[in-house]
Amino acid sequence: MRLTVLGCAGSFPGPESPCSAYLVEAEGFRLLIDFGSGALSTLQRYAGLHAPDAILLTHLHCDHMLDAVTYVVVRRYAPDGPYPPLPVYAPSGAPDRLTGAYGQEGSTVDDVYQFYGLQPGTFPIGPFTVTVDRMNHPVETYGVRLEHDGRVLCYSSDTAPCDALLRLAQGADVFLCEASYLDGVDNPPDLHLTGREAGEYATKAGVGRLLLTHLVEAWGSEAHTVEAAAGAYTGPLDVVRPGACYDI
Repeated sequence: MRLTVLGCAGSFPGPESPCSAYLVEAEGFRLLIDFGSGALSTLQRYAGLHAPDAILLTHLHCDHMLDAVTYVVVRRYAPDGPYPPLPVYAPSGAPDRLTGAYGQEGSTVDDVYQFYGLQPGTFPIGPFTVTVDRMNHPVETYGVRLEHDGRVLCYSSDTAPCDALLRLAQGADVFLCEASYLDGVDNPPDLHLTGREAGEYATKAGVGRLLLTHLVEAWGSEAHTVEAAAGAYTGPLDVVRPGACYDI
């Protein structure tokens, strides 16, 4: 598998990054996991306008799905289009959420997307074996485990501490984990992880590499987040950037 980071900013786009969007490739198949605000720009820069063969939206907060709305124009009105419906795996309510955000009265997005509702379990998408489970977040949210040819990538999506995250990350070669919060401040409960907590989960799960994402640059400190994570996890650790690629 190859992971390409298209966007990694937490909660809203930062000066150097769109919001969450990650392209995972294997056997020529490209799965886009999340499609947050601004990520359509970096999709074109690092992959191509029509790169995705399928999309998985972990939840329906804008920083994880809003450019799937903008993408309707790309597939519906392309000079060589319209393109056939693209498979979208998403929480319940995704068709109404995307249609409402698109805002064309009397129209749906069913001509652009073929929706499949997520629920905890394991299923195939292209060459990947995908396992999803509910995370600890205010809306219906899924962490993701991708397996291919004996290799494993786990993505936390957005979550506060929960047992399901440890199950999904168990033995993963790469653990892409959010680290939105700093320790020592009055963080809202049941929303996000700190760098320390991301490191603790990586250690408990025995992962091979920890990739930190979803840092809120305007409100946090990357240096403090990395220091906290490294204090809890001694393996290889990076903060992801748009355009970064990882072979798994």
